[in-house]
Amino acid sequence: MLRLASSFLCVYCQRLQISLPHNNRFHSAGRCAALGTEDSKAENKCTVDSLCNLSVDIRKIRKLKGWVLFEDITYVNEITGVLKEMGADRMTIASILEQCPEALLCTPAEVSTQKELWRSVCPNEKELVKIIEKFPYSFFTVSHHANQKANIEYFQGLNMNKRTLSKLIASSPQNFSNPAEKNKEMISTLQEMYLKLGGLEANMKIWLHKLLCQNPFILMKPPGTVKDNVMFLQKRGFTDAELLALLSKLRGFIIEPSPISMEKSLAYSKEMLQCSDDQELKEIVLKCPALLYYSVPVLAERSKGLLNEGITIDQIKETPTVLELTTQIVQYRIKKLSASRYNIKQGSLEPLNGTKKEFEVSYGKIHLKKERPLFNPVAPLRVDE
Repeated sequence: MLRLASSFLCVYCQRLQISLPHNNRFHSAGRCAALGTEDSKAENKCTVDSLCNLSVDIRKIRKLKGWVLFEDITYVNEITGVLKEMGADRMTIASILEQCPEALLCTPAEVSTQKELWRSVCPNEKELVKIIEKFPYSFFTVSHHANQKANIEYFQGLNMNKRTLSKLIASSPQNFSNPAEKNKEMISTLQEMYLKLGGLEANMKIWLHKLLCQNPFILMKPPGTVKDNVMFLQKRGFTDAELLALLSKLRGFIIEPSPISMEKSLAYSKEMLQCSDDQELKEIVLKCPALLYYSVPVLAERSKGLLNEGITIDQIKETPTVLELTTQIVQYRIKKLSASRYNIKQGSLEPLNGTKKEFEVSYGKIHLKKERPLFNPVAPLRVDE
């Protein structure tokens, strides 16, 4: 009886497939696979053979989205042809199909339309192939085509150049799959806040573009998060000018914490750094906005690591940005500086700062760096060695 029910459901799903677009068929096909109907139906031999000829790891597809291999109609050769025309080599094609087996269900017409849309953002097909390989699901989820098109047109209306748009769609394709109205709401909130905090309208375009490049995921947060955090900091005594600087220095990460988490981090930082009052703490935060972003356990671990190296509280207060570095990075850099006969316990902590590339280039010279630029997309807040 159970077998008959399963067979009936599979026929029902097949009927649904006749009227639904390919990407909306993913769910129904997946249900059939989940119910075990694969036992009564063999994999599509043509699909499997074609994938094997491309050196695709079938085991990965079976583990990730095995139901795709049971589909009667797939477009392996057609999808492969489109990717080859764009300059993708055999290894890249295999990687894309292993990550996103659903691509095999997209019709050539759907993929062609999608390709033209993405080419309007990234005309360089070699770069476009890299984006697709990194985010294949976003490219091949053709049911989001209308949202992607609306978002691209909206960002182009903000006079965002193609290079910036390419970075956005590469690093956060989810933002382009969401309805354009959602992004418009956050952009309007950011613009309103920028002007309210004293930013000049003439500079707002550059400010917004760089903010989105540095943290495009800001668009995925509710607009109210930004307002709540700004209001919290205003109550803590930060001026409008200081808040505008903080928002920029945090590269948009001001959306990540909540007022509650910032309250805890500030309380811990004040005690750990032995600040005499809130004004002293505020001055330190302005030097190192990460104190607002990092949680108490992270700050505790890093401060303990610095103190264990013989570094004093006064040294940390003078150069609080060292708290952006993990304990492992600090230990590694101290060893390299010691090899250059630099005594970190008696000198400034400034040589510890910077990205890996900046440090490797300059550590032997032991010179103090200039103040960090307000916008620096290549120097993320979380520094990895």
